[in-house]
Amino acid sequence: MDPLTQIRLSRELIDIDSTTGREAEAGRWIAATLSSLGYEVAEQPVAPGRCNLFARVGHPAVVLSTHYDCVPPFFPSREAGGRLHGRGSCDAKGTLLAQIAAVERLRAAGEDRVGLLFVVGEERGSDGARAANAIAPGSAFLVNGEPTDNRLALATRGVYRVRLTATGRAAHSSRPELGESAIEKLVDALVAVRSIAWPEDPDLGRTFYVASLINGGVAPNVVPASAEAELMFRTVGGPEPVRRALEARVGSLVAVDDVLHVPPVRLKTLPGFETATFSFTTDIPFLDRWGEPLLLGPGSVTEAHTADESVGIDELHRAVDRYERIARALLAG
Repeated sequence: MDPLTQIRLSRELIDIDSTTGREAEAGRWIAATLSSLGYEVAEQPVAPGRCNLFARVGHPAVVLSTHYDCVPPFFPSREAGGRLHGRGSCDAKGTLLAQIAAVERLRAAGEDRVGLLFVVGEERGSDGARAANAIAPGSAFLVNGEPTDNRLALATRGVYRVRLTATGRAAHSSRPELGESAIEKLVDALVAVRSIAWPEDPDLGRTFYVASLINGGVAPNVVPASAEAELMFRTVGGPEPVRRALEARVGSLVAVDDVLHVPPVRLKTLPGFETATFSFTTDIPFLDRWGEPLLLGPGSVTEAHTADESVGIDELHRAVDRYERIARALLAG
């Protein structure tokens, strides 16, 4: 696959709206493209109209993988200033075509031991990756693609989502002394959370969080009887120390309930590649049956999910070289 074709196909895929839950058309496009290139393509249903795609020509020892769902809002592709813009250009449709281009190079050289896995749902809970673990082909290595500035990841943080729920007593707002404001209790808890010392790791740094959702009350003239907030932690270890700290500090004000936990991951690296740690999480924890994991992709996470998401076209071309080099090194090893 020549560089111009790589970018043309990247734009075609970006121009299909595949925000999470709407991956059907993009899945059909990817399957047709892979089939036209001579791959055996297996479609794995995940939900109505949504499927993972596993492509191979031989028996893969190495699998290159990424996701083809995107965050909203959708916007189409354009090229400007040496960059490819559009939803998914960086995260992760540009990566997907770079992986196909790399495998095409390997096939042209007679190497058929590298496969491709493209999944749905990474942006909303990794339901595609969880399903894909059931069809693992016995590969030895999985090279996942996310925006790492074409560096191999040493490690990625985990995720711990927790819900804080405050309970009060409703009353007319003209007689607030007869009620108990759940919102004020929740605010007190959120302020207290700010001063907690969170766990640290020598490689990944200190755990941090964002108060990402908040809800409470029913009307302006009613003392609120309930309120809740969700906190998203980027963790450096298991969730237990974070949970214990929350219970100890704000357990008298709010109920603490787990929503989601994704563990941090330590990753394989190779000589000759620049490395870094990353604060985001990936599908890798849910693809453990696909082999020892590595993580690399073009573009920066600071561009992903933004209002004008983009990636350098030269970065997309360099990613092809990186994926080819990684696959050859893993196969040789």
